[in-house]
Amino acid sequence: MELDERYSRQIMLSQLGEAGQKRIGSSSVLIVGLGGLGAPVATYLVGAGVGRVGLCDSDVVSLSNLQRQVLYETEMIGLKKAECAYKRLSALSPETEFDIIPQGLNEDNAEKLIADFDIVVDCCDNFATRYLIDDVCASLGKKWVYGAVGDFKGQLSVMNACGGHKYRDWFPEDDITPERPEVAGVIGPLPGVIGAMQAAETLKVIAGIGETLEGKLFVFDLLNFDTFLISR
Repeated sequence: MELDERYSRQIMLSQLGEAGQKRIGSSSVLIVGLGGLGAPVATYLVGAGVGRVGLCDSDVVSLSNLQRQVLYETEMIGLKKAECAYKRLSALSPETEFDIIPQGLNEDNAEKLIADFDIVVDCCDNFATRYLIDDVCASLGKKWVYGAVGDFKGQLSVMNACGGHKYRDWFPEDDITPERPEVAGVIGPLPGVIGAMQAAETLKVIAGIGETLEGKLFVFDLLNFDTFLISR
């Protein structure tokens, strides 16, 4: 009864209902990166009732994170993000099972970790990890939800789904040059916007509802609210 009340606002959605909520509750999601994107993704997925969540990040909380990474507090500076995120998220949903992965995702553990989850959400901030996710998910037949932000712009897609479209199809590795820096400035609310969209896409994939961004790339400019939807 308590769980029914907790998720009542979702269950009353005709597209989701009790059957969809059960699929969410029995699902497992690996979140790679617990920064600006990972914080809202993790919060909304745990709040929605995802049964098992992997919190994967090797970084520690720094002062400059607090402008946008809403899971963390000043007193957490210097502590592992995966452990700090678990502290906050387990208080939100004690029923959720958490896998804390403070070593992050790397070539040694990627295949084993990704194989153990239903879907991956990419919230990382570097191309190498993103290509690793892309390759491993393709080899295992796993869908993954892509998100990226920089300055006032964000991107979003669902990879390895419709026609097997991969991140490499959208962004060939040869196109990554020094003129495209991995670390850039970002307005604080932007990761919240794109992260919330990533969580929504993940829930849609899990529950099998709506039309996802499979085979499409959504681009959003927060500065002027321009949006683009590109199809392959």
